Amino acid sequence: MKKIAILAVLLVSSIGMAQKVKVKSGDYKFLAGQKEVNVEFSYENLKLMKEELTEDQYVAERTADLNEKAKGNGDTWAKKWEASKELAWQPKFTELVNIVLTKKKKDLTFQEGLKSAKYTLIVDVVWMYPGYNVVMAKKGAKVTTVLRFVETANRSNVLLELTSENAPGDVFGGSFSNEDRIREGFAKTGKTLAALILKNVK
Repeated sequence: MKKIAILAVLLVSSIGMAQKVKVKSGDYKFLAGQKEVNVEFSYENLKLMKEELTEDQYVAERTADLNEKAKGNGDTWAKKWEASKELAWQPKFTELVNIVLTKKKKDLTFQEGLKSAKYTLIVDVVWMYPGYNVVMAKKGAKVTTVLRFVETANRSNVLLELTSENAPGDVFGGSFSNEDRIREGFAKTGKTLAALILKNVK
């Protein structure tokens, strides 16, 4: 019974920290009949941790910390962090959007580099918490983004702007990699966006 009670508490806690997506402005109407959407990612406004460190501050502090524990490890990590954007986080977002839409037979594709697409989704990554996984405890990552759909030829024309707060990121079975947990936060964001499109675009 104690185990069941603990699981119940954990479940309620995870629901309480669930992702929140709100429409800040606009609507989904412009997506009706569209076949493709260009996707771009921005980290210019990114803050990390509860202290809201800039990305430069976070990378510098973690690099120094890891180098102190084992010379060179921090520098290796810093390269992995930067590479994760293009090799893991961004592809995972578009992959999950497209998987969900395809399963429901929605003929709409999200992809980076589609410069000819009428509309562009700018994923502005504004806050991240990498979580942790140590011997006795673990906590998933959180990813907060602003999802801004604009006219590709006129970026000042914003058709829809959404705020996605605290998208949870965790790896089944756990992962000791901050970057892997963050990747799953991007996956959750993509999955949720696709579900909203299916709900609002007929």
